[in-house]
Amino acid sequence: MGFLDIQNVTKSYGSVEVLHRVDIEVQEGEFLVLVGPSGCGKSTLLNMIAGLESITSGDISIKGRVVNGVHPSKRNIAMVFQSYALYPNMTVGQNMTFGLEMHGTPKAERDRALKDVAKLLQIENLLDRKPGQLSGGQRQRVAMGRALVRDPDVFLFDEPLSNLDAKLRVDMRTEIKKLHEKLKTTIVYVTHDQIEAMTLSTRIAVMYQGYVQQLGTPKEIYDTPANVYVATFMGSPAMNVLPARVLMHEGVPHAQIKDAGGVEKLLKFSQANMSDWAGKEILLGIRPESITDPDGADRNSNNIVPFRNRIGVTEPAGADTFVTMELGGIDIVARMRADANVGAGQEFDFAINMDKAVAFDPKTEERIKP
Repeated sequence: MGFLDIQNVTKSYGSVEVLHRVDIEVQEGEFLVLVGPSGCGKSTLLNMIAGLESITSGDISIKGRVVNGVHPSKRNIAMVFQSYALYPNMTVGQNMTFGLEMHGTPKAERDRALKDVAKLLQIENLLDRKPGQLSGGQRQRVAMGRALVRDPDVFLFDEPLSNLDAKLRVDMRTEIKKLHEKLKTTIVYVTHDQIEAMTLSTRIAVMYQGYVQQLGTPKEIYDTPANVYVATFMGSPAMNVLPARVLMHEGVPHAQIKDAGGVEKLLKFSQANMSDWAGKEILLGIRPESITDPDGADRNSNNIVPFRNRIGVTEPAGADTFVTMELGGIDIVARMRADANVGAGQEFDFAINMDKAVAFDPKTEERIKP
């Protein structure tokens, strides 16, 4: 049993079921990120943990206690909202300790908690200001501080960085990561940003249409996606997924695809089990960083396949150059080194790391497991 248990939980509005049999165990000190597009059910699930939404069926437990129907104030959770939800007429210090005051915490204890958390978040000089005098990043720190002074069992974050500009979002991600590593708190964090999910989490639950598509570590989600949806949602640029046919060549399974000129090429699989798919159509998944120039290929790979193809478009992006080309009848993206000598219309020798390739069943879109 986990520290926070979500067992067979569903949520319906009338006859419409929006969350379908969600099962997640969150261990103490874990940082779980719920990620997915708008409308996938991630915020609804978070609100059910908080007690802001009722549970249609199933159980949610915190520290072994079922909290179905328990009032939010009795769950010992703290929530940080997207909108910060600060009282404009109160100072920063009053905002941070208001919850403790409502719970009858003695003033000396409130003051001590405020001092400790303000020092931790480096906002000691802001305690006498009003929220209207703060920047977005400062308001977010205050909202986090208000949660921290409570010392709850579980922290819930609902897209807390979405109102910040790009640079500040990166800075605050780092601060939240440092905070978690320092305090070892249990966090459930909702975001639609897959970069946030990958960088912050110890585990990720990828959600879509009310279902948990995959639950795993960032590495598991990235390297071995459960299905085509997870493969294309997680990663920037997304994983290339292209149609292919499995053929046996010299007793070894290969993916047969067509290059930009329509010429059929063979890419040797690393997975021996792909021989079971000989003669069948599949979807082949290759991350952009697994398609590069020969000098930039992964030297630890045992299966680098050379591949000549015509470049369509090049996009310099600072540390990388992204190359778009046609493969398997669709446009795919390769991630090259910044100094790669590539140009549109050029015939170029690529290297494909087939150790990192994954295959999907085109009917179910589920990953074909080794």
